[in-house]
Amino acid sequence: MRLRTLTLRHFRNVAFARLDFAGRRQFFVGQNGQGKTNLLEAAGYLTAARSFRTAESATLLMHGQTTAAVACTLEHARLGETQVTIKVHRHSKELWCDQTRVTRLADYLGKFPTVVFSSQDLQLVRGAPAGRRRWLDLTLAAMDGSYLQALQTYTRALAERNALLKKGGAVAAQLEAFERVLAPAAAELIARRIAGLQALGAGMAAGYQKLCEGTEPAALVYAPDFALPDVEALLARWAAGRARDLALRSTHTGPHRDDFALKVGGQEAKDFGSEGQQRSVVLALRLAQAAWFHTKSGVRPVLLADDVLGELDPGRRRKFWATIDPESQVLATGTALPDAELGTWEIFRVKDGDFQPEASV
Repeated sequence: MRLRTLTLRHFRNVAFARLDFAGRRQFFVGQNGQGKTNLLEAAGYLTAARSFRTAESATLLMHGQTTAAVACTLEHARLGETQVTIKVHRHSKELWCDQTRVTRLADYLGKFPTVVFSSQDLQLVRGAPAGRRRWLDLTLAAMDGSYLQALQTYTRALAERNALLKKGGAVAAQLEAFERVLAPAAAELIARRIAGLQALGAGMAAGYQKLCEGTEPAALVYAPDFALPDVEALLARWAAGRARDLALRSTHTGPHRDDFALKVGGQEAKDFGSEGQQRSVVLALRLAQAAWFHTKSGVRPVLLADDVLGELDPGRRRKFWATIDPESQVLATGTALPDAELGTWEIFRVKDGDFQPEASV
C-alpha cells in the first residue's frame, strides 16, 4: 500500500494541508512542536480510526473546531486506487471509502495497515501493563473484526459488573448474569492473544537477531491473568472470587489484567536490558507487527517513523534500514535532515502546522 495524497483539515495544529507523494520515502523536518507527529498520527488513523497517541477523539480537533478530517488517495495492492475519508467529531467518527459510508468498523479493519515507530515505544518495555494491553488490543483488532467485537463485549460487561460491585449488596445471581456475558468474550480474547503473541513473538525474535547480529535471543512472553481460554473455567474462577470482588468492589480476574514481557537473553528487558537493548527490542516488535500486518492483510503497511532514527547509533540505524521491507513506503520525521547513506527522500519542511516541499535529498 502506498499513500499518494494526504489531506488534513482542522487536525490538531494543522488548519489545512494537502501533500502529494511521488515516491516511497518522505521525510518531514522541523523543530519540535510544529506538527510533524500530528501528520503521522493522521496517517496512522487510516488503520482503525484510532490514534496511536490518545484514546480521546476531542483532543484531535483544532481549538475552536467541532470536526477534523483526514482524507487520502491510496495505491492499494488489492483494491487499486482507493480514496478514504475519516471525519472526527468530539464523540463520534465517520468513515468513507470511495464515497461509500462505512457503517461497521469490522468491515473496514484489515484493509489499510500502518505501523508507527515512535520514541514513546520504549514505554512498551518500561511502562505499565495498561499501555502494553492497549498496544496489543490495537494491533490485534486492526486486523481482526472478531477480536474487536469480543473486546467491546467484554469491556461493556466488565464495566456493568464493576458498577454492580461498587454499589454493594450484589447477590450471586446478579453477578452471574454479567459473568455469562463476560466468559465467552474473555475466552475468545485469551485464545486470540495466545495465537497473536505467538506469531508476533516469532517475528520479533527474528527481527532482533538481524538488528543485533545474533548476540543474544529475544522473546515476547504472554503473561495472562488467567491462562485457560475456557468458558466454564472462567465462570468457576469468577464464582470463586466473588467474595473478594465484593470486598474490593472490582473484578480482579480476567483478560483486563493481562500483560506481556519483552525479554533479552532470557531476562526481562525492563529490568536488565541496556537502553540499546531496550530500543532494539521495541524496534524488533514494530518490525514484527509490520510483517504480521502484511501476512494477515496481504498488503504492505505504510511505516511511520516518528523521530526515532536520530536516536539510534549509526550501526543500529543501518541495520534497521537493512531489515525493513524495501518495498514499503516510509514517512519519517526528525529535527535534522536524514543521513545521505539512507538514500533519497522527498523532503517537507514543517513549521506551525504548515508543510512545504523542498528538493529531494
